[in-house]
Amino acid sequence: MYVKKIFALFLLVAVLLSACGTATPVATEAPVVAPTVAPTDVPAPTAAPTMEPVELRFTYYADGVEADVMKPLLDKFMAENPGITVVLDVVPYKTIDEQLPVQLESGTGPDLARITNFGAYKAKLLDLRPVLADSAYYEANFPAPILEALNYGGFPDTLTVTGPYVNKTLFDQAGETLLGEGATWQQWTEVTEKVAKATGVQYAIAIDRTGHRFAGPAMSMGATLINAENGFTVDTPGFRAYAEIVKGWHDKGLTPKEVWLGAEPVNSCIAAFKSGQLVMCMSGSWQINGVAKDVADAFDWVVVPNPTGEGGSTGIAGGSAVVVFASSKHPQEAAKLVEFLIKAENYSEFSAGTLSLPANKEVAAKGVSFKTENPFVLAALSAYTTEVPKLKEQAVALNVHPYAFAYYRNSANRIAQYLSGELKLDEMLVNLQQDIDKAIEEAKK
Repeated sequence: MYVKKIFALFLLVAVLLSACGTATPVATEAPVVAPTVAPTDVPAPTAAPTMEPVELRFTYYADGVEADVMKPLLDKFMAENPGITVVLDVVPYKTIDEQLPVQLESGTGPDLARITNFGAYKAKLLDLRPVLADSAYYEANFPAPILEALNYGGFPDTLTVTGPYVNKTLFDQAGETLLGEGATWQQWTEVTEKVAKATGVQYAIAIDRTGHRFAGPAMSMGATLINAENGFTVDTPGFRAYAEIVKGWHDKGLTPKEVWLGAEPVNSCIAAFKSGQLVMCMSGSWQINGVAKDVADAFDWVVVPNPTGEGGSTGIAGGSAVVVFASSKHPQEAAKLVEFLIKAENYSEFSAGTLSLPANKEVAAKGVSFKTENPFVLAALSAYTTEVPKLKEQAVALNVHPYAFAYYRNSANRIAQYLSGELKLDEMLVNLQQDIDKAIEEAKK
């Protein structure tokens, strides 16, 4: 019995060993290697997206060489930013004043423009602060009242100051001494009349046909053009007094009538001054380059201090600004151009080439190497710089006033009606005040 069990156990082991010997082992297969040649139906890798070319339209007016100086700066910008093209459209100032607002209303306006009437465009400007790479530099280097007047939508590219040009050669020929700081408008009227008579030139004294230039002498004589409510009041003793002085120039034939009273007014007395037939012309610092070029060595000329009166001695601060419109389809690129133009080295280059007083604080602090060896130009720039600290508060506020246009657009025509005798002084002042008030009311609608 025991033997049978042993035999059965051996038999079972044999069967099991036999089964194991006949089984086929399971092998692990090697991974399939991908072909070394890419299949033709696999799409090529997607290329990195390229920036679409951008064209910025820049409407630009120029009194003198500003556009000539701006063009190489724009070329430099485009070389540094090959995806951006800037088209500089140089136009007469009349286009800026009359056509540009219509273009903006119709949706056909440019991306940028050079303007002077800040108030007229403030609501249409783009606040650049959120899109500038360095808005802190922008805000720190330009006067806050100007940036506020621009709704932070641009920057002042020039600072201008009004003041008189005098033909020094005629004074020397007449044996008269140039008047200096503290002289009044009445004194200048008398001495230029003497010089004109002694030298035989046609005219003694004149002022540009514009309410902007008229405002400085009027304020010097005590006019408070901007009232306590931040509105305009033209009927003041100072405004009256200066209007009467200019009327006297016309009545006595001391001034070229075509400036104010011509069928097609020439608006500025600077052409008569350049011709050598006018002793003194009340204009502004933006004329320096043109006077230097056109007068050349024909005679010696100087810029003298603004005459003094009960209101002190003041010109009017002004200037132009480069702005970006909120309607621009390329705000980022327009802001990039602004940032380039306000950079100290580029801003300084513009000031130097245009012979403009800089409004950029960093540039002013470093000083500008004006591109001229003309001693008359350098003296004139120095003289106008001296006028800046003398500017009265309202003389700075006028040009950036939100309703400055209401005074500017109406004052020259109304004053001309008084100078021609069409209106009495009282009538002129009443009509001018009504014009200004009406323009402001319409603008508020």
